[in-house]
Amino acid sequence: MSAISWLLILSGVLLNACAQLLLKAGTNSVGTFSFTSDNVWPIGLKLASEPHILGGLTCYVISVVVWIMALSRVEVSLAYPMLSIGYVVNALAAWWLFGEALTIERLVGIGVIIFGVFILARS
Repeated sequence: MSAISWLLILSGVLLNACAQLLLKAGTNSVGTFSFTSDNVWPIGLKLASEPHILGGLTCYVISVVVWIMALSRVEVSLAYPMLSIGYVVNALAAWWLFGEALTIERLVGIGVIIFGVFILARS
């Protein structure tokens, strides 16, 4: 796989992970909510104007463009499993940014993912 292909895949994965983290930050800012007929517009407007949510959605749009470029160069059977790197990035970033738990089970799972991506990348 060429360097540009790796760069596109990793960029797409990291943009997707960034989108998730920004969406989480946005929902943390808005707080817990439910959509009901009485609050669908106020909550919808609050979500639509929250900067972190807008940033997350922007990252998603850019990640789709980058991902399409990656898929034009790499087999999907190789590219798609690389998305699991995002699980590792998100778990570590959520621990660091939001204080989410990194239990032994999660760490073992992260290790399995890293090992799997390593095996896949060598094939």
